[in-house]
Amino acid sequence: MKFNAKDLALLARRPSGYFDKEGKLKICRVVGDEKLIEPRERWCRLKGNLLFLMKNKSSEVSEVVILERCWVVEFRSKTDVSIVLKFQSGEPDLYLEAASKPDCESWAVALGEANSEGLQNKIQQLRRLIMEIKEERSSDEARQFLPSSQVDSLGEPQFTSIQRIANEPKLEFSLACKDLVAATRDRKLNTFIQVSVVHPAEHILTRYSSTEIVEGTRDPLFLTGVTFPPEYPIYEETKIKLTVYDVKDKSQDTVRTSVLPDHKEPRADVGRSFLGCTTFRVGDLVKSKEQQLTLTLRTSDGGKTVGTIEVNLVKMGELEDGETDHITTDAQDQKCALVRECTATEGISGKDNLPSLNAVLKNPICKLYRFPTSDNKWMRIREQMAETTLSFHVPKELINLHIKEDMRRNQELKDLGELAPHWDNMRKSVIAHCDQMLSMYQDTLAELGKHTGSSFKSSCSKGEKTLEFIPINLHLQRMHVHSPRLKDALYDVITVGAPAAHFQGFKNGGLRKLLSKFEAERRNTGYQCIYYSPENTAKAKEVLSNINHLQPLISSHADLLLNSASQHSPDSLKNSLKMLSEKTELFVHAFKDQLVRSALLALYTARPGCVLKKPAVPRNSAEEGGDVQHQDHPSHIKRQDSIPHHSEYDEEEWDRVWANVGKSLNCVIAMVDRLLEKDNVSNSKEGEKDPSAADCKVLHAGGDWYEQLYPLVITLKDCMGEVVTRAKQSMAFVLLQELACGLPQCLMLTLRRDIVFSQALAGLVCGFIIKLHTGLHDQGFLQQLHTVGLLVQYEGLLSTYSEEAGMLEDMAVGISDLQKVMFKVIEAKSEDFLPIITGRREHYVIEVQLPAKMFELLPQEIKEGKLLRMYPVLFNVGINEQQTLAERFGDTTLQENINQENLELLKEYYKLFTEKMPPDCLPHFQEQNDLKGLLENLHQNIQAKKRKNVEIMWLAATICRKLNGVRFTCCKSAKDRTSMSVTLEQCSILRDEHQLHKDFFIRALDCMRRGQIVHDAESGFSPKGGGGSPPTVPVAARSKYLRKAPTQQQEVCNDHKLVVSIFPSLTTAFISEPGTLLAPSLCADSIAKHVLSCNAELLNL
Repeated sequence: MKFNAKDLALLARRPSGYFDKEGKLKICRVVGDEKLIEPRERWCRLKGNLLFLMKNKSSEVSEVVILERCWVVEFRSKTDVSIVLKFQSGEPDLYLEAASKPDCESWAVALGEANSEGLQNKIQQLRRLIMEIKEERSSDEARQFLPSSQVDSLGEPQFTSIQRIANEPKLEFSLACKDLVAATRDRKLNTFIQVSVVHPAEHILTRYSSTEIVEGTRDPLFLTGVTFPPEYPIYEETKIKLTVYDVKDKSQDTVRTSVLPDHKEPRADVGRSFLGCTTFRVGDLVKSKEQQLTLTLRTSDGGKTVGTIEVNLVKMGELEDGETDHITTDAQDQKCALVRECTATEGISGKDNLPSLNAVLKNPICKLYRFPTSDNKWMRIREQMAETTLSFHVPKELINLHIKEDMRRNQELKDLGELAPHWDNMRKSVIAHCDQMLSMYQDTLAELGKHTGSSFKSSCSKGEKTLEFIPINLHLQRMHVHSPRLKDALYDVITVGAPAAHFQGFKNGGLRKLLSKFEAERRNTGYQCIYYSPENTAKAKEVLSNINHLQPLISSHADLLLNSASQHSPDSLKNSLKMLSEKTELFVHAFKDQLVRSALLALYTARPGCVLKKPAVPRNSAEEGGDVQHQDHPSHIKRQDSIPHHSEYDEEEWDRVWANVGKSLNCVIAMVDRLLEKDNVSNSKEGEKDPSAADCKVLHAGGDWYEQLYPLVITLKDCMGEVVTRAKQSMAFVLLQELACGLPQCLMLTLRRDIVFSQALAGLVCGFIIKLHTGLHDQGFLQQLHTVGLLVQYEGLLSTYSEEAGMLEDMAVGISDLQKVMFKVIEAKSEDFLPIITGRREHYVIEVQLPAKMFELLPQEIKEGKLLRMYPVLFNVGINEQQTLAERFGDTTLQENINQENLELLKEYYKLFTEKMPPDCLPHFQEQNDLKGLLENLHQNIQAKKRKNVEIMWLAATICRKLNGVRFTCCKSAKDRTSMSVTLEQCSILRDEHQLHKDFFIRALDCMRRGQIVHDAESGFSPKGGGGSPPTVPVAARSKYLRKAPTQQQEVCNDHKLVVSIFPSLTTAFISEPGTLLAPSLCADSIAKHVLSCNAELLNL
């Protein structure tokens, strides 16, 4: 091109206010992924489509870049502050690096708007805004048409609310177009509708949602509808604007249309063309006789008619008239544009929207669909995804319990009394390490207490230490189906990232491998400590827990017994004695174990100066271990790697101390019986002679009862105290050995296990509460819940290669630990419905609170506090490209073993179910033979060891649903593979259970995946609710291995790039780093500000 160098140099030296933007940038040329030279700092000045590059602000211009036929690539990560200019001519890319992220974003917007294409888009957008403003009346003019009753004393208009069913969406409607006019006669239209809302109070246009793209027809009927949740501020006076676009470059449109934060407007459209638009009032639709509007689409200048659009009001409980024969089935190449979906600030719509459920679910995202059935009728589907407050509530409650438990354990170690130097040094070392871990738990709890913002942890925060106890992307995915001839149905899936210790890493594997290795090393600890098996250490913890629980109860019941005796109340005395007897029997039974005896021997030998070759004088203090009888024993333990034994040790001493509790209780029982018997005889005689004398006898007898029972009760307490002291010390000594044998690995493994268990438990509590609310009116399910327990099925999509193998090991242990969790349903005493967690490691009880009205619906067994068991099972099938490497060059034994072990657990649950439950408790469409066949089929598929056998996942999910279980789907971060699996499962359910038309399976899948991608992008890529910019297309192609997915895909993987051709409904994503797209994506902040300023100027005009 020709240019005048002198004029350009003069232009570059103009005053600063002349330029559109200027500042310092580091610049270099890039070929491919390699920079030709290191970036050099330059002073950059932008004027129009000319970018001047200068060494400094006062120097001569050294280079001029013409910003035409180029596009801007902005890297959307939190830390990247660079952008790249790419040129259609093929010349080297221009790399620009800013000083900060805001500066980078502002440069990206300025450069994107600098060329003529950006200017044309801005002009088109302003023209549309002018047309919209012309359509809007000013607030004063609008007030003339409002009834006087709608204007308050301050002159502000009062808007008419839409009357809808409680907890249901305020407004839902479907869309269809007819007789659309194309720009050229032979062109086939690929159209979608953009839905915007004009709020009556603010007169501001807000982009709300959009439909899917329907290809190759001028009469598109859209399967994706529009829904406004209950809390959305929409009134009869609200206006809805519908804009129809023709997508020219579908792949470019899909990639470039990103999900923007609420405060930003979308950037100018690139791969689409405007066809026409129309506007309607919500009140006109709601009050229309047929609840349908037929609107005319017009061009931006309001002159030319380009077709019509039909708006149909939707009610989920009503059938939609009309057949579906006219819908096009040519949807194999359909592509979906990505937009921001509708959200609500509180609650979740649906029939189960109750206060207790709203306490755990928040920020729902809603989608509405209509799909044809095989008999050409319509079914309606409402899809919802919600966050849960339990993501943070459960971990915080759990960490608080860990802190209390560890503080109690540390105190028990200190209370062991005097020990020999070797054991005393070991105790000091253990307590020092435990105090460090305790401090770490306390710091973590304090940091979580400061957390504000999002109620879930996004995937990009999975490596943060302060959030390591929080599950990743924990959400409820619900599908509500209304079919023409079938009963309405709800299908829930909990999606969550695999429970794993991401911050600690997987260099040495996960918990499954680490625990096995640690246990093997403990067996060879040498002379330092005594080896106790994991079963014995678990039993020691159980004994200590029983002591801490039962001792205060027995003491309390003993005091109540004495109080009843002082009041001379026979009935109260009987009841108090009954409770005291029951708790004391449990207390005595807790010590019927050889472990206590052997631990007492081990503790005795650990006392200082323990030389037992000559008889020793017993000491009076139980803390000093002086209650042991005269005996001989070697001065050292002969077998340091096992529990010590000695034939001369008087084990009967412990039996006598332990038996004294039972004998003391028998004495109390005998005395109470004798007192009651005398009282009955005395009352009958005295009552016949003189009533007043009988009253005096009662007062005197009351004193006698108390005086006679008091010494016996004190003896019982003393005997119990002696047993407690010895048992506590012996069990604490066992725990000392467990900790000392593996410092610091033991504590680190405990920490890792706590982290994984915390993530798993948060998901389980969420799933249980949702399942309980859904099944409150199902008596068969409630009977199954308290008779058998609840099946919880986890679908894992992790590979067995590299780090994901370690994640799978963590996940397997965490889910297995959920077997030790019990649930209890209680009546809520306040408006706080969040669950309460009690217990200790390896034994937790979750108390779920229900309002009084809901609590009354439960069976008597559950209302009386029966503990409800959980049966968690995990089936994993790796489906991504890493699993291909594992199957060809690695090892899949881990996955095979996990699937086989959990198959046995599933069979065990089914056996219990068939033994304890009547056949009629199965859902009406299920039969016992169906389950037997499915279990056998699952067994055969697991034994087949077939590569990427996704039939295992499908069978396990089907069995879970038939057994009223809770479904979980997990992958690394609960985004890509999880979303593809969930949407495939939903469409398969619609096909198999609700007669979805076979020709619409792929199109229905595309519609749902379009919505799912947006949901996941909004939830998974914005840390702590921030305004991060998510990629618009996930790496969802990995799910090509899912059941009945299309087969025309390819994968190319190397160290730097992954090119994935995914389902026909999606585009190709080019990824240089995980979660980073190389597609052009301009920041729209500047455009939004410019539009707002133009809006204000035009309003003034």
